[in-house]
Amino acid sequence: MNAAKTSEKPDRDLMNDPQAKREVDRAQANRDELKELIAHAIPHDGAIEPLKGLHFNRSSSPSECVHSVSIPAFCAIAQGSKEVLLGSDRYQYDPMHYLLATVELPIVSQILEASKAQPYFSLRLDLDPTLVGSVMVEAGYPSSRSRADVKAIDVSPLNANLLDAVVRLVRLLDSPAEAHVLAPLIKREIIYRLLMGEQGNRLRHIAVLGGYTYHIARAVEQLRKDFNEPLRIENIARELGMSVSGFHHHFKIRI
Repeated sequence: MNAAKTSEKPDRDLMNDPQAKREVDRAQANRDELKELIAHAIPHDGAIEPLKGLHFNRSSSPSECVHSVSIPAFCAIAQGSKEVLLGSDRYQYDPMHYLLATVELPIVSQILEASKAQPYFSLRLDLDPTLVGSVMVEAGYPSSRSRADVKAIDVSPLNANLLDAVVRLVRLLDSPAEAHVLAPLIKREIIYRLLMGEQGNRLRHIAVLGGYTYHIARAVEQLRKDFNEPLRIENIARELGMSVSGFHHHFKIRI
């Protein structure tokens, strides 16, 4: 009964706020269009990269757990849902939420909802640290000087403006000439909107620490592989081409 009352209140609020209702309707229309655009671009199960740094995935059934290494990326789902595990933390997202990964670390992922009638559709936009830094400078967004712990992955609601930019980027697949000019601009808009969102502080660390993400992932893999061997930080740092102090600083922030 409480759930019913809770769901009725937003409906009444929408009726009393035409602008809010328009935003909800716009977001739903964009979600529907995004699903259709991805379905058209990838008619069979699998993965493609229709634009540089933009990846689509389609699956007609839930998946087994897949082990991989995360990369700095913005991830959204047009249909279905997915779960990502990082250590003991679980992150589940769907068409109403996006996932933002800011470092390279070993993860386990699994598609939860997918069927032949309603395939799983997702996209991933790789985030270049240099581009993130450029947008930060242009937006007057200060670089993070904090050494506080930063989560490697998190999930947030996908708001209408961010979703709108994503849809406009995917629309460009039908216009290669326009994509050449407009895709870089829309990618910058997506990064800007992420910076202005609740995960903006996390995104800043891509620019601040961007050059070290691959090295830290290699360090994590080596530590996992040689966990029963004596640990010498000096040896690991030397193999990665980093100073011991640099390794300690960046490894602490990333983990």
